[in-house]
Amino acid sequence: MIRALVLLIALASPALAQETIVSGLSQNRVSITADFDGSEILIYGAVKRDAPAPDGKPLEVIITVEGPSTPVTVRRKARVAGIWVNNAEVRVDSAPSFYAVATTGPLRHILSETENLRHAITIERLIRAVGISAEAEQSGEFIPALLRVRTNEDRYRVLEGKVELTEDTLFRADVVLPANLTEGEYKVRLFLLRDKRVVAKQERLIGVRKEGLERFIFNLAQERPLIYGLISLALAALAGWGASAAFRLIRA
Repeated sequence: MIRALVLLIALASPALAQETIVSGLSQNRVSITADFDGSEILIYGAVKRDAPAPDGKPLEVIITVEGPSTPVTVRRKARVAGIWVNNAEVRVDSAPSFYAVATTGPLRHILSETENLRHAITIERLIRAVGISAEAEQSGEFIPALLRVRTNEDRYRVLEGKVELTEDTLFRADVVLPANLTEGEYKVRLFLLRDKRVVAKQERLIGVRKEGLERFIFNLAQERPLIYGLISLALAALAGWGASAAFRLIRA
């Protein structure tokens, strides 16, 4: 009897929509050449549902683009006898070389701290700095300093309100990758949220590689450092001789 009653209630209740993401990228490969000055990536998608969307809980979208992570040493300067010198440093275990987070609205209004902690959506949650409190006094100042420096370098971006959402179904965002990209795999993550909770997510990749002359010089420097150094010295000497010859011609 109880089982029949539960089944009857379940059948009478409206089905909760299961939402998934169908997405695409304008390009999934970026080539860094000698004249590379950045690239713009269009990230677009649609929400697929198996039932009507729930009422009263507006849909929000967050898109993140994350570059390869590396360890970083953050140093603090102090003035000693009129000279600025490094007086403390900490080592951050891992920090993205590039990070952008684009949203349909202010992060504090659409994302809970619990979900941010679970999915590491904001840049502060991605940076891993274990044990820095023992490396320097006032260690809590170093992470904000790293964020400030990389934000000023245009490597960390918060693009609130830059995701366009149409009729709770179609969305798009444009993310500009800067000229000073690090080679490697760039992770694109897409999140659907309702009531500050993540209800669906998806991940895609963008490959960034040096090509042409840039690739040749990079490989030479990594694999044949001696030859690379000799060629650099020869080119510097040739440039110096050329400048000197041009100066003599001008004076003559």
